Amino acid sequence: MNTSLTNTARLTGAALRALLALTVLCGVLYPLAVTGLAQGLFPYQANGSELRSNGKAVGSSLIGQRYDLPLKKGESTPAPDLRWFQPRPSGGLTENTVNTQYKLLVSGATNRAGDSPDLIKAVEDAKAAVLADNTAPGYTPKPSDIPADAVTSSASGMDPDISPAYARLQVHRVAARNHLSATEVNRLVAAHTTGRTLGFMGEPRVNVLELNVALGEAARKG
Repeated sequence: MNTSLTNTARLTGAALRALLALTVLCGVLYPLAVTGLAQGLFPYQANGSELRSNGKAVGSSLIGQRYDLPLKKGESTPAPDLRWFQPRPSGGLTENTVNTQYKLLVSGATNRAGDSPDLIKAVEDAKAAVLADNTAPGYTPKPSDIPADAVTSSASGMDPDISPAYARLQVHRVAARNHLSATEVNRLVAAHTTGRTLGFMGEPRVNVLELNVALGEAARKG
């Protein structure tokens, strides 16, 4: 009996010592080491690729967001703030994503077929809106100028990038509403255009948040 109790006490003590040692090692020292290395070597990525403007965090370069006017009484969705470059559509089940308005609670595609009446209608509505929104003094876009990403959402509904073609389509409208020249805004687009990864993967892209941060700074300088 005494031997059994002694063995039980010995094993329990060993288990508690192992638990304590592993808790300190895996629950304290390892996380501190990894966090320290991340903050020391990759602080931008470790902090969520956070972008700041005027000393304030304005978002993450990895997650898209909308630029809208305040919601008016009687409206179900806010109107876009046309001073800013707009991202890809993210409007809900009538498009090809289940994400609504770039909300972060859900991500995924609807898998609608290309001949889906709902998808076709959403694309046609988006095309008409893009043509109307981007008509500016001295510039009228053509339907053939509209790239696919201007009228379709990404599968996740959180794509932070648009194509250079969609960015250029918005230049005249953005320039007019911010009292800047189209040449200056085109330079901003060119400066924030990223090429294919390693020269061959993916497509050239423009990060909308980064571009709008630069646009805000240019507009303030005047």
